[in-house]
Amino acid sequence: MTFAEGLGGGASPAEMVEDSTPVRCVSGSVKWFDGTRGFGFIVGDDGEGDILIHFSALREHNRRTLPEGARIVCEALERSRGLQARRILKIDLTSATGPDADLIAKRNADRVDPLALSAIAGPLEQVRVKWFNQLKGYGFVQREGEQQDIFLHMETVRRAGLADLAPDQPLAARIADGRKGPLVVSVELP
Repeated sequence: MTFAEGLGGGASPAEMVEDSTPVRCVSGSVKWFDGTRGFGFIVGDDGEGDILIHFSALREHNRRTLPEGARIVCEALERSRGLQARRILKIDLTSATGPDADLIAKRNADRVDPLALSAIAGPLEQVRVKWFNQLKGYGFVQREGEQQDIFLHMETVRRAGLADLAPDQPLAARIADGRKGPLVVSVELP
């Protein structure tokens, strides 16, 4: 049984598009996809060879790219230069071997830029480092006499000209309320 049959998407060569070009259901793995150029190829499971995938076929899945190794089931049309994916039916990212650029972009878009919150940040106040991990790129501080953790990103530390922080180190910080709680928007040595 092929990947497509396992998904209930067996080939249906009798299905036709408007210009009488037969549509084939093809399954395979992403060989490569160049998000900058907007296209890539999958290698078909049944010896179809390389199948062109244009980024426009990914739109209905809210994607602009595909990671290498991802499994795809698509409707493909025979064109003068070979098969081309017309519509993506299924994307399985569990076998992907390369980075997922769409997921990375989504995560980056979800991040809060501390500088953007500078206008609503409070005045400088005394805080102490709870812990800070330079490799992870973040840590937490606490206001004097309080137990609430306040997020501190490595970029904020770098902008202050500091290389690293130690537990219980005193700092002066401006703090703003972010989507996920309070965060340090600027920091300096007291």
